[in-house]
Amino acid sequence: MKDLAIALDDRPGALADMGAALGRAGVSVEGGGAFVVAGVGIAHFLFEDGGKARRALEDAGIRVLVEREVLVQRLRQDVPGQLGELSRLMAEAGVNIEVMYSDHANQLILVVDDVERGRSVSEAWPDPP
Repeated sequence: MKDLAIALDDRPGALADMGAALGRAGVSVEGGGAFVVAGVGIAHFLFEDGGKARRALEDAGIRVLVEREVLVQRLRQDVPGQLGELSRLMAEAGVNIEVMYSDHANQLILVVDDVERGRSVSEAWPDPP
């Protein structure tokens, strides 16, 4: 799975244009979100085939800022504090979480500055029952 950081204009229809370009290419979005901060639109979306998604977007004139590997984590939704605990373990390992969102399977998606160290923390996290 790959996270693509995508630059979007702060205007009506920018997200629709992005979705249409992906649809024409047969690319499905697996999770993510889009935000406007200080007039700048940035989207982070999860794709099974990041390269295919990147090509579809760039062919449509939509700028992809970066394509990155993600960590996929399952939290126990019935246990309060899971996000804080996992985030603390990442911090203690020196891993900065740069982007966080959920996918369509209710899994936590993390884009981190050090994938290898982050993966070590993630793999040690207990799987939900």
